[in-house]
Amino acid sequence: MKEKFIKSTIVLIIGGIITKILGMLNKVIMARYLGTEGLGIYMMILPSFILFLNISSFGFPVAVSKLVSEDDRNNKKLIFTSIIFVLFINFLLMIFILFIAKYLSFNLLHEKRSYYAIMAISLVIPFASISGILRSYFFGRERMGPHVISHITEDIVRIIAMVIGVPFFMHKGVEYAVCFVILTNIISEVTSILILFLFLPKNFSLTRSDVKPSKIYLRDCLSISIPTTATRLIGSICYFLEPIILTGVLLYVGYPNSVIVREYGIISGYALPLILLPSFFSNAISQALLPVITKKYKMRDIAGVKRKIRQGIAYSLLIGIPLTIVLEMFPDKLLKLLYNTTSGVSYIRFLAPVCLLQYIQAPLASTLDALGMSKENFTSNLAGVLTRLVMLPLFSLIKIGMWGLIFSTSLNVVVVTMMNIKQVRKKLE
Repeated sequence: MKEKFIKSTIVLIIGGIITKILGMLNKVIMARYLGTEGLGIYMMILPSFILFLNISSFGFPVAVSKLVSEDDRNNKKLIFTSIIFVLFINFLLMIFILFIAKYLSFNLLHEKRSYYAIMAISLVIPFASISGILRSYFFGRERMGPHVISHITEDIVRIIAMVIGVPFFMHKGVEYAVCFVILTNIISEVTSILILFLFLPKNFSLTRSDVKPSKIYLRDCLSISIPTTATRLIGSICYFLEPIILTGVLLYVGYPNSVIVREYGIISGYALPLILLPSFFSNAISQALLPVITKKYKMRDIAGVKRKIRQGIAYSLLIGIPLTIVLEMFPDKLLKLLYNTTSGVSYIRFLAPVCLLQYIQAPLASTLDALGMSKENFTSNLAGVLTRLVMLPLFSLIKIGMWGLIFSTSLNVVVVTMMNIKQVRKKLE
């Protein structure tokens, strides 16, 4: 079990390094082709995109991964039950997005150029949902290779599409270029789905019974997915409301819209991606931890569970601490190297130490899900979100510009991490 956990973690870390490099390259291409203004529009849309993606998957990837790891169900029936239900949710969500797109872009984001991109989100979500459920099957089986290969290929396809398409659409207008960036996800997700299908077991032949939805399996999935979705939704809702609240309050206190868009783009497009660079490592740890802790806890091996949690946190900090030191010492050089800018240095120096706590959040959240504590995970995230949403307008009203966003984000990280630690300790006492 130990060797399998370490092997899974190493595979995910290597894959994470490659995909993070490709992801950074993708962001660099986006930043350079779209420009600061285009990147700002994209980053204002991104919270809505993430919110809709989280709703569309309905927490089923986590549920499927956990149930597959228990190894006492018909996995084919489980997967198809999940896909059918999630696609039904996606259909309703697509209609909703098309209905609210204009109001969201014109009245809430105060950026009419985001309209086409928000419409495009509705076309992406079904493909992303199917891809997520297929990946979760391989996570549950502790087969990390298919996920890594599909993710790398997906990123390469997205980069090629960006290089070819973004310059063309920029000549037509920045709003069309941003819309195209969203649509590249369809090409990349379809590529990922095809690759994942190739890695399914040879005996994964389907019968009529396999594709018939199971009420029992759906109930099992929903018992996990509903609190998981609620947890993700509150984070996504906060992220969704963030630019709306921030823009509204800063416009009220006298900041021009051009400054708000530019500074928000700097924080969300330059500073935060750089600070969260080690997150690929902690995410790899959390993905490998879920099936391992699920099995150990099912066998009542509490000592083994504690040992894996300590390993997960230690491994996350092993790379998080050195990178934090580098970010504190050379933020300007890293920004210049990656984005050809030095904007955001002060933001990075403040947030980098705080985000050490962020790096251990993913392993802790995965542990709570594996221990059947998804509700407690939801409670922690709800407390963090409420803290952030309350403090964001209060900080913004005192005319400190984007530092209101920085301070409220920091408080969110501290609250969620501390509460997760407390919940895990209480469960394993």
